[in-house]
Amino acid sequence: MKYVDEFRDPVLTGHLLRELAATTAAIARPLRIMEVCGTHTMAIFRSGLRALLPPEIELISGPGCPICVTSAGHIDTFLHMADLPGTRLAVFGDLFRVPGSNGRTLADARARGAKIDVVYSPTDALELARQNPDELMIFPGIGFETTTPAIAATILTASHQNIDNFVVFSTHKTMLPPLMALLGDPSLGLDGLLCPGHVSTIIGASAYLPLTGANHLACVVSGFEPTDILQALILMARQIKENRAEVENAYTRAVNWEGNARAKAMVDTIFEPADMEWRGLGVIPGSGLAIKERFARFDAQPRLSLVVPNTKEPAGCLCGQILKGITTPPHCPLFGRRCTPAGPIGPCMVSSEGTCSAWFAYGNESRGTQDS
Repeated sequence: MKYVDEFRDPVLTGHLLRELAATTAAIARPLRIMEVCGTHTMAIFRSGLRALLPPEIELISGPGCPICVTSAGHIDTFLHMADLPGTRLAVFGDLFRVPGSNGRTLADARARGAKIDVVYSPTDALELARQNPDELMIFPGIGFETTTPAIAATILTASHQNIDNFVVFSTHKTMLPPLMALLGDPSLGLDGLLCPGHVSTIIGASAYLPLTGANHLACVVSGFEPTDILQALILMARQIKENRAEVENAYTRAVNWEGNARAKAMVDTIFEPADMEWRGLGVIPGSGLAIKERFARFDAQPRLSLVVPNTKEPAGCLCGQILKGITTPPHCPLFGRRCTPAGPIGPCMVSSEGTCSAWFAYGNESRGTQDS
């Protein structure tokens, strides 16, 4: 496949691996690198890079899976909305099987008769609202800066076309505040961040500059193919070797320095910063996006007088610690036993970008744990 296979070239991959090994050997100490994005986590496992990386590099997963960091209280709220009379939910597929605090999922709710549709975009949800004018179509807005512009555009379309039976419950999050919160924990001992490619197409590589200064952290934006990831790790290792802390962009074919001005302007039209609860991280000030007052008729929370409950995590589930990079899935007592893709306990096992899902499918350590 043109412009994809080139980034999977085994000869080039081998050359980059040798260069990375030489650079890390010269540093002469272990390196702890966090891959922030869930897509990176899955790509690294799927390509087999974890087994090929130099032993000096320890990769840990961060809070970059939008389904995984959605709080249990918000999941319970989605389940509550599904049961309200006269409502219909439109959700992305990963959300459909995430269990709430009582173990129920939206899939269970639909089996009981709730009207829930799995859609591929917010515009699909808006079209369902047009087709069902007697029902209130609710779209749970989940995701980071990558998905927010499309949802902002959909709300603006609904406003222009006076489609008043369409609302969004916003749990949208922004990437920098949780990273700043994590870096405040010196026990993580991070040397660098593999910064997310998809988010960076919107916010630009320059958005990570605040992470480099006081934290003296190497930050490199990466694509998702093996050569992309290896090139980013080489740049990061060079920074560490030379005692530099900079932002570098190894994904120039998709990401620029300033980001997508038009997309950011669209988001600013509809949303404003708000405090947001993150699974495992608690409430982080200014880390979420709330719908502005002028578009309140498209905001599910005030329109339905919703109150998000304080909900505990399932007993024994370590999703929160996994999202913070404190532990890995094989150390969770539920992993591969009570918690599997067929019967997930926490969202990290449900999402296609979830760390537990990646370890279960591809990780040698995880395979040993589940068989033990």
